[in-house]
Amino acid sequence: MTDFRCAYRLQLRPHLDFDGARDLVPYLRDLGVSHLYLAPSMQARSSSTHGYDVADPTRLDDALGGETAFRSLCRAGLGVILDVVPNHMAAGDENPFWRDPVTRGRFFDVDWRTGNPRRFFDIDDLVGVRVEDPDVFETTHAKVIELVREGLLSAIRIDHPDGLANPARYFERLREAGIERVWAEKILEPGEQLRDWPILGTTGYEFANDVTALFVEPEAEESLTTLYRKLTGEGRQFEEVAFDAKVEQASTTFAREVEWLRGRLGGVEKFDLPRALSSLSIYRTYVEPETGKVEALDREAIREAHLPAQLAELLLLEESGHDAFVTRFQQTTPAVMAKGVEDTAFYRYNRLVALNEVGGDPGRFSLPVEDFHERNLERAQWFPQQLLTTQTHDTKRSGDVRARLGALSWFAEDWRDLVLSWSRLNAPLRRGGTPDANEEYLIYQTLVGAWPIEPERLDAYLEKALREAKVNTNWLEPNEEWEAGVKEFARRLIDHEPFVETFRPFAAEVARAGLRVSLAQTLLKLTCPGVPDIYQGDELWTLNLVDPDNRRPVDWALRRRLLDGIIGGSPPREESAKLALIWRTLQLRARRPEAFAGPYEPVESGPDVCAFIRGDEILVAVPLRPAARFRPPAGYRNVLEGVALGIWLLERE
Repeated sequence: MTDFRCAYRLQLRPHLDFDGARDLVPYLRDLGVSHLYLAPSMQARSSSTHGYDVADPTRLDDALGGETAFRSLCRAGLGVILDVVPNHMAAGDENPFWRDPVTRGRFFDVDWRTGNPRRFFDIDDLVGVRVEDPDVFETTHAKVIELVREGLLSAIRIDHPDGLANPARYFERLREAGIERVWAEKILEPGEQLRDWPILGTTGYEFANDVTALFVEPEAEESLTTLYRKLTGEGRQFEEVAFDAKVEQASTTFAREVEWLRGRLGGVEKFDLPRALSSLSIYRTYVEPETGKVEALDREAIREAHLPAQLAELLLLEESGHDAFVTRFQQTTPAVMAKGVEDTAFYRYNRLVALNEVGGDPGRFSLPVEDFHERNLERAQWFPQQLLTTQTHDTKRSGDVRARLGALSWFAEDWRDLVLSWSRLNAPLRRGGTPDANEEYLIYQTLVGAWPIEPERLDAYLEKALREAKVNTNWLEPNEEWEAGVKEFARRLIDHEPFVETFRPFAAEVARAGLRVSLAQTLLKLTCPGVPDIYQGDELWTLNLVDPDNRRPVDWALRRRLLDGIIGGSPPREESAKLALIWRTLQLRARRPEAFAGPYEPVESGPDVCAFIRGDEILVAVPLRPAARFRPPAGYRNVLEGVALGIWLLERE
């Protein structure tokens, strides 16, 4: 089944196994989904909550139902896309390849002089796999290849290819093995070009960031920047915050990796490796030491990073004998970027946290509609089946939360006045200096984005956010007294009547604006060039924060009941407006597949409307600002009549 009309991501544990997923197939098929998009399903550790800690990639996970249940799921009526983890496995006795001293030496990236488990990021018990070895590749991918060849899998998604020694060669091996439909979890920085790999495209983080920034009011940048500086005293640009955080992580969390690299420099003068690892503006380069291949994009990235001359020479292979250094340097920069930026700087720089998303750049405040069209045209030409997402299991916030927070820019002056008054009003609620001003501002934004939110969810989120920021507490040495003070402030805040009486009406107004933005973003995801990806449960309003908040159980019975009503002709209520939009749009995609496989043509509608035509048959138009207006042309039928006001999905009559 290759008609990738829409993928639906399911997190299979701990609340859902293969049989449970099979039970959802009738509902998802009626919704209009064409493919289940499954979290990793190979045998994981017995304690796994996510499947990325694979213990044996040669068999399906017994805890999820094993091979029989998986095969039954694959034959239940929808195509299946499987998330595959080639970069690392779980160390420990549950892993037969780790347990056996012979295979341990062959399969894993271990420095036997020091005993150091190449890690996945900073996780000691997830050890790097030598998948570049043909025998290791064949053994660890035999089951996936078997499932593809039998037609049980329609495609696969590759987790963290940037951790591999040679991603390009890895994707070529997949193609040679008969796996032709592959997506890569490659995180592109804004403006970065995807390499010419034999894949369908990325998993869509760049689309999520673009569609968020599209609805942010550019004229609010000065006001919100001034407010942030006044509150916190933070005068640096985001790139400065990010660079400092990367250097910090390279010098501490990844000190072990730095020492390994330093030991491979031989007679080369020892330059500042933490700063060098932090200097790239992208996740990594893809120099191939074995072949001597250096692409123009790599030369440009190395030049723009202003690396030490000797390091630049090593990376550009102008000196021989440092192949191991070059390979490991390129495997390490993604970890420094991920932990330094996504898991540190994104929790320190809180100017407008709608922009603090995986693959995003909080320094880019908004995106002109012309640039959005340009990205869609490029995707339509080069990667027409790339995934488009607004939420994944790894996003910092759901698309609906980001929609609200982006809409804050529409109310910039009111927001400024309210925040300044709240800062004074809530001073008596602070104890022992907690929270600091930056943390307090994050709390206000979080409440607006996720309101209403249970205190327990807010506690869990704040604990993670504070530890990720690594300013007043951290994961290794938690300052529990500080954390308790911040949590207590937030709890007192939502019961503080002088605050609540101004917060509630403002939050309600932002929520109404966020609803409009969310519907517009959902429509763009379903109609722009690419394959839409719906995260589990996100067909209704989903106010998720970062994991594990976004992996809570989904109320499937409610969604089934609401969809039955929509299919039966009941007018959608506010609760089910997004569900109705998704159902009607996917019905249109099923009815007119040639239009969505056809060209993408921007329609000039001014700076405040995003409009385009698909395949000369379908016209899409969404307002980007509250006052924007669009006059639909004659000769079209509005597929969304009665579902949502102010956005148009028009089918030529």
